[in-house]
Amino acid sequence: MAENRVPSVEANETMLSILLFPWLGHGHVAPYLQLAKNLSKRNFKIYYCSTPVSLESVRGDLARSSDGATIHLVELHLPSSPELPPEYHTTKNIPPNLIPKLFEAFSQSKSNFSTILSSLKPDMVIYDRFQPWAATASSSLGIPAVHLATGAAAVLSFYYHLSGMRKSPFPYDALYLQDYEENPYDNAVVLKVIQEDNQHSGYGHFNLSQDIILVKTSRSFEGKYIDYLSGLLQKKIVSVGPLIVRAMGKDDDSGILQWLSSKSRFSTVFISCGSENYLSKDQMQEVAKGLEISEVNFIWVVRFPQGERVSLDEMLPKGFLDRVGERGRIIQGWAPQDGILAHPSIGAFVSHCGWNSTLESIHFGVPVISMPFKLDQPLNARLMVEAGVAVEVVRDGCGNFSSQEFANAIKKVIVEETGQEMREKAAKLSEKMKDEDERVMNEAAEQLRKICLEHKQKK
Repeated sequence: MAENRVPSVEANETMLSILLFPWLGHGHVAPYLQLAKNLSKRNFKIYYCSTPVSLESVRGDLARSSDGATIHLVELHLPSSPELPPEYHTTKNIPPNLIPKLFEAFSQSKSNFSTILSSLKPDMVIYDRFQPWAATASSSLGIPAVHLATGAAAVLSFYYHLSGMRKSPFPYDALYLQDYEENPYDNAVVLKVIQEDNQHSGYGHFNLSQDIILVKTSRSFEGKYIDYLSGLLQKKIVSVGPLIVRAMGKDDDSGILQWLSSKSRFSTVFISCGSENYLSKDQMQEVAKGLEISEVNFIWVVRFPQGERVSLDEMLPKGFLDRVGERGRIIQGWAPQDGILAHPSIGAFVSHCGWNSTLESIHFGVPVISMPFKLDQPLNARLMVEAGVAVEVVRDGCGNFSSQEFANAIKKVIVEETGQEMREKAAKLSEKMKDEDERVMNEAAEQLRKICLEHKQKK
């Protein structure tokens, strides 16, 4: 496999500054941070702007990191209220019913953001989907703004069509449109997202982007969708790769990885539904029963909503942990996902199919057993199935699944020959993705540098 190194910095190369400004969800904060690290190593001075509570996790990540990236953190203060105190200025902590309030408070921080821009005077702003006002503020100060999309190019195209802005049929309707019509639980969720996009951004986050749009994706996986999105938006779509976030070890890493090393190759299922999705008691019961039926090894990451006092024993079938014994491990809260997925004992990843986790599964060559919940997750799941590296847990029209269907999906990947076929396809995709990773990041950095310098010359 070809090796693409970060290009050396020329002695006379201008040091340019970029301010990165993500939305307040973990699925946005993390990839924006990884892009910040990548650009920092390519002779850019990087500012990373977010709320104080979001920056707490960023500081922890940077403190554990050993990649030498230098990133300047900039606090953006949102209006606080008794209903929305500062600790709620992130989607990780806030109750779901207050998300609209968070959108409102975020939008009300426009003047604070403009003050930050006037003070720092960066050469560029890279902004997220829910704040096209950040691009407007940048342009008013003569600062070019570029949008970084953290979702799949295929999904961005699909949402764009459903928004009604283009009436021509989406060319890959066999993948999405039929499924969209047949799954009411997906249908309602997708419509809600589109309404929120139109309310909060009106797709201005695409239109206001300067010359290019950055997309967190891999051309080796989404080449045809990248090309289609480019034609749809009449903008150059620039891939920045998967932006894999590497967990830099916590004290409890070694125990779970040591346990994994006692298991045979491809014998273990990793179950994790992301940082902002939670299984109900009924769903946890079906997963647990399915794990018993399948008789495979497993690591199951369990999370409960912030502030809820939930006993794990109350959520699981009585005697479950005793019956599975050394065959399984349950981790509450945080787990070293990248380290687990990279381990040779892992044969499948039961995932909600958030885009970050989807790209991680491809990067590490691990087939997926998909259990999407909301937003873009059902569409990401279909994308993986189309690529031949995933199976989906069969559910009814309300999103419910049985323990038997869960066990059947596991067996298809771990026990049956279809699993070996998926692993081979996933390994090939992984190799292609890794082979292009540094190259596309170098190309993206050059595109950004070109835009910055052109604007400096115009001043």
